[in-house]
Amino acid sequence: MKTKLPMVLASVFLGLGLLVFTQAVNPTTARRMSNPPQASSSVQNPPQATRSISNTGGQPKPLAVWECVSGWYGEPFDGQPTATGEIYDMYATTAAHQTLPLGSVVRIVNTRNHRSQVVRINDRGPFVEGRELDVSYEVARRLGFDQRGLAKVRMELLEVPQRPAPPRHD
Repeated sequence: MKTKLPMVLASVFLGLGLLVFTQAVNPTTARRMSNPPQASSSVQNPPQATRSISNTGGQPKPLAVWECVSGWYGEPFDGQPTATGEIYDMYATTAAHQTLPLGSVVRIVNTRNHRSQVVRINDRGPFVEGRELDVSYEVARRLGFDQRGLAKVRMELLEVPQRPAPPRHD
């Protein structure tokens, strides 16, 4: 299992890199990318998932899926700035990840009880070996692991924020 994990992670991050660095071929997506929303409006109103809806349950199809260990962080960090510059709210549905692009939208599923919650990545972390994700206290409470502290979760990447189009030099 330990030898498969680095390979799975490498595949996931390679796929994410391709998503982030390739240009959109859909004309409607390309048009949106050429006129990106202002940073302040995107923080207040995060973009909706842009993937197609699956036939099962009406939920967006994930771009990537993997399992990891998640912890949660709460009161000592409440009111402190996050990596995006917004103020951390332990009752918001947000999470910290070391490498996913800030603003990514992820569905977190507790593999023990199958509860799920959609979160937005707005911070960096965790910085504890063996953990890949830290969720807010509220997310841990909703997923049912606030008392345990840790949970094995399935992460389903639903959306990666779009990068602004590079300036043209005509």
